[in-house]
Amino acid sequence: MAQDKPVTLAAVIGAHGVTGEVRLKLFGEGWAELKRYKTFNEGAYTLKKIRDDNKGGAVVRFAEIQDRNAAEKMRSTVLTIAPSQLPELGEGEYYHADLLGLPVVTDGGEAVGTIVEVENFGAGDVIEIQRPDGKKFMVPMNVTAVPEWDEKRLVINADFADI
Repeated sequence: MAQDKPVTLAAVIGAHGVTGEVRLKLFGEGWAELKRYKTFNEGAYTLKKIRDDNKGGAVVRFAEIQDRNAAEKMRSTVLTIAPSQLPELGEGEYYHADLLGLPVVTDGGEAVGTIVEVENFGAGDVIEIQRPDGKKFMVPMNVTAVPEWDEKRLVINADFADI
């Protein structure tokens, strides 16, 4: 992974019940994936129990949170892990965070701009590129539009370049 900033996986959106459980908004693959991590925020929170909230989030119990008052104080806390804790990627896979900030060039070598956002509206990832003049455009993150990328740059097919 190109960066060393902590990776945010979830955020606490409130307390759940009276025994110290919290409700989470998830930013990854789902609650089942989140349970692979045992500690968050550099060891500040230790996962004891996690379950699906049946609303796209999760309900979690941390060893350090004993009652509803402590759970309420966690509201808006983001849960992070070190990038080194993320699973290894397979061929052709990437983390969105690794694409952000990459310079973009056409397959003819013309500088286009910088990746400022990666979105997924349901049909696959779409990268948003900001040109030097501040204008932005989007390109699908597929082999036709993006024939290659690495940790230094992303190359787009010139037919997709909004220049």
